[in-house]
Amino acid sequence: MDAATRGTACHASIDEVVAADWNALDHGGVPFLRHEFLAALEHHGATSAATGWIPAHVTLRAAGALVGALPLYEKSHSWGEFVFDFSWAEAYRRYGAHYYPKLVAATPFTPATGPRFLVRPGADPERVRRALLDAAVARRPRCSSLHVQFTTRAESDWLASVGLLTRVDCQFQWQNAGYADFDAFLGTFTADKRKKARRERRRVEEAGIRFHWRGGDQLSAEEWRAVHALKSATFHRHGHEPYLGLGCFLELSATPACRPLVLLASLAGQLVACAIFFRGADTLYGRYWGAAGEFHSLHFETCYYQGIDYCIREGLARFEPGTQGEHKIARGFRPTLTHSAHHIEEPRFAAAIGRFLAEERVAVAAYAAETELRVPFRADERPLELP
Repeated sequence: MDAATRGTACHASIDEVVAADWNALDHGGVPFLRHEFLAALEHHGATSAATGWIPAHVTLRAAGALVGALPLYEKSHSWGEFVFDFSWAEAYRRYGAHYYPKLVAATPFTPATGPRFLVRPGADPERVRRALLDAAVARRPRCSSLHVQFTTRAESDWLASVGLLTRVDCQFQWQNAGYADFDAFLGTFTADKRKKARRERRRVEEAGIRFHWRGGDQLSAEEWRAVHALKSATFHRHGHEPYLGLGCFLELSATPACRPLVLLASLAGQLVACAIFFRGADTLYGRYWGAAGEFHSLHFETCYYQGIDYCIREGLARFEPGTQGEHKIARGFRPTLTHSAHHIEEPRFAAAIGRFLAEERVAVAAYAAETELRVPFRADERPLELP
């Protein structure tokens, strides 16, 4: 082992690391980076050889103490990442090369921004990041590449400075400008957009649908089964398999630090829709939703308006409802750039991907600027810069 990676270790399970040690690292208040969340995924088979997410977490110790960690997975496919590189894999295939397995530093199935290089407060972040990165890249004889996804902007800049290729994408997120209540938020809309939002909310209310926020621990096992069935049925209707099973949610519900929040929508006492959220230090994360039928505007109310209302009441700074979906713009979500970084071992592919990413960054910036012109806010309420 060389000096750069001395003190590092690779772990086939998060349970090889003491939970209190892992959680003492700076995870930016993101629940998906906590030991309990990553462990629940492993315990219930969401991250395993069978699903193509093989844990390979890297840690760094100094004087016996854990000072850094990188949540890392060996992947045999590109599903569940939300940073799309299928065309890269196809290029490798056409040239008779193997793109998989690859390494991915990410929170599985969760396109949420946060630190990936977890550093103990007081430790030298540059040294810790460098050691973790070198240890991950050292696995290259088996893996074609390393992908560090949904990083903070500071991490993205650092990774670029040490030679990784950087990529940007665009999500639609909500920012809290200190609104007193939901009406104050709508007061920043233009008149026609405000009228449309109120009409959408009124349709759901007039249909007789009522909402209740519940902590995951406040749901019985039977209620969780009903919520999970709705969510899973919605996944299947869209041709997808649900990533997290019922057991995973039940385990997380017993964990205060990363316990899901569940929004129940009922009609005449019967569950007709639900949405599953997670709460971080200053951010609400929308993750999954399900519905028993078609109800006008119910998706917007359940997944967006109720979440915004919750953030205002609770004083949260941001709401990340997930990837894609230009329909979010009219509901007050603004284009927000996200970041990832990529180490491609083979020089010819690295050069070609680098050229692609340079062109893509220009296109993404233009797209974000164009969609910013479609936000519903009055001109005097629009920030001058993209978040």
